[in-house]
Amino acid sequence: MAELVLFNKPFQVLSQFTDDGVSGGDSPRATLADYLRIPGIYPAGRLDYDSEGLLLLTSEGPLQHRIASPSLKMPKTYWVQVEGDITEDALKHLAAGVQLKDGLTRPAKATGIAAPVVWPRVPPVRHRETVPTSWIELTITEGKNRQVRRMTAAVGFPTLRLIRYRIGDWTLEGLDSGAHRTVTVNLPASAKTTRRGKVAGARPGRNRRS
Repeated sequence: MAELVLFNKPFQVLSQFTDDGVSGGDSPRATLADYLRIPGIYPAGRLDYDSEGLLLLTSEGPLQHRIASPSLKMPKTYWVQVEGDITEDALKHLAAGVQLKDGLTRPAKATGIAAPVVWPRVPPVRHRETVPTSWIELTITEGKNRQVRRMTAAVGFPTLRLIRYRIGDWTLEGLDSGAHRTVTVNLPASAKTTRRGKVAGARPGRNRRS
């Protein structure tokens, strides 16, 4: 068994425990260390500085690999506020695959949704009276750099706010911005790999609030 930390990363927080200073700013940026005091854990995957939502952390290498490895194609679901009223044609394009500079994206699931009931962003998204916005739910199985933002821009609807709601079977349900909880999961037996060299999958288990 292993513990997995589910963290709701706020806007403009690095998905690492130290600021490497590459931004060139005068002051250090907020990091995971400002929110989590659990020794020995590391992010399983990343979430951009200007994105919000679910980030998973663990001390177990096989579990970290199972979650983060692009070859295992664990689905990730995002709630995306975009500029403009999203069209059915744009949703179909997102679902079929979008040609980016680094290749065609894999088929995805894309649907229009009502604005979700979520925490306010600080600072808020800039509001313009003459420009409507809309929300979509987008599920992808890969992790190109800033992929969701590039996908929506490519179909004519720039991303204004990006929240990762789900990774695999784990979601943000019940987590406020900046909060975390710990769940117990089953590790691959003795951290063995499958015959194809991939780490065997873990499945969600009993929740334990931290």
